Amino acid sequence: MRWILRIGAVLLAALFLYNLWIFGHIVYWRSNNPSASAFMNEQLARLQEDDPNAELRHKWVPYQRISANLKRALIASEDAKFVDHEGFDWDGIEAAFDKNLKQGRIVAGGSTISQQLAKNLFLSGRKTPWRKLEEAVITVMLEAVMDKRRIFEIYLNVIEWGNGVFGAEAAARHYYRSSAARLSASQAAKLAAMVPNPRYYDEHRNAPGLARKTRIIQRRMAYADTP
Repeated sequence: MRWILRIGAVLLAALFLYNLWIFGHIVYWRSNNPSASAFMNEQLARLQEDDPNAELRHKWVPYQRISANLKRALIASEDAKFVDHEGFDWDGIEAAFDKNLKQGRIVAGGSTISQQLAKNLFLSGRKTPWRKLEEAVITVMLEAVMDKRRIFEIYLNVIEWGNGVFGAEAAARHYYRSSAARLSASQAAKLAAMVPNPRYYDEHRNAPGLARKTRIIQRRMAYADTP
């Protein structure tokens, strides 16, 4: 029993230090830009398995240099209540749970922009109960330390938009040979529609359903509140 207690104490101490390390990064990133995320590093390693010289396409741009169209499109498609909730959209989580229950498999998620950012910054792409729990803890940290505008600014700059393509600026140049600041409403809506499966849509830009999703998002953009 004594050894079990000691092992438990060591594990708890390690967990505390790990989360303290994460919290320190979040505090630092409140006023400094992350150069990469855990998900970016994971994808770079995947690409370099086939090509050791592979590099990610990524360029940080400040919030004010990203089109308002793209901001509204992402809010409309990913997290309509972003400016109002405190990290979790409980109605969205319940709706996703009911939909998955009816389908008998996972077909919808209830993750907010804050939750997605928590996963992208620190966690792997593997779906495990431990990852979801840690994602929730990191989401609480993000919401406690950063305001909504800063959370959204980092999100816009680190999310995946294609095979090795990360962030709004790289996505705008990859798909439209434009800057993130100059994206039109239709271009922004299509980029937002790609977010759930970006590598697939990078290879299948005229995939069935993508145009329909784009039209739906564009109609909702007028009602999207951005920070």
